[in-house]
Amino acid sequence: MVGGLDSHFSETLHMTTASAQVDAVTQQVFDHHLGAFAQGLDELLKDYDDASTLITPDKTWRGRAEIRAFFKGFLDNADPGFWPAFRITSKSTAGEVAYLAWEAKPWVTLATDTLVIKDGKIVVQTFTPFSA
Repeated sequence: MVGGLDSHFSETLHMTTASAQVDAVTQQVFDHHLGAFAQGLDELLKDYDDASTLITPDKTWRGRAEIRAFFKGFLDNADPGFWPAFRITSKSTAGEVAYLAWEAKPWVTLATDTLVIKDGKIVVQTFTPFSA
């Protein structure tokens, strides 16, 4: 019985360590993604690869080239007052999933982003903005 408990403890410890590593990678990519907006499009796209997908209410963007086009349009069309008004209202991670709620009033009264992060890349992201 003791051997069984040792094995169970070892397996639980390994799973806990692996889970902590996944959480750390998710947080690292999430933090980089948020900071990359100030550094430009090329830095922002480092979090994606050709298998990444970005889902919005209007379109699903697949691969780095399409995701580049989305963010280029987003950044190019942002009003000069948008970034000073940007405020994170909720931010959390759980395993491979990161969640963000934010606002940039009066342009965006609420927006949500959900990211699934695997192997250091955003594999799926959803983005939904709401305006007044």
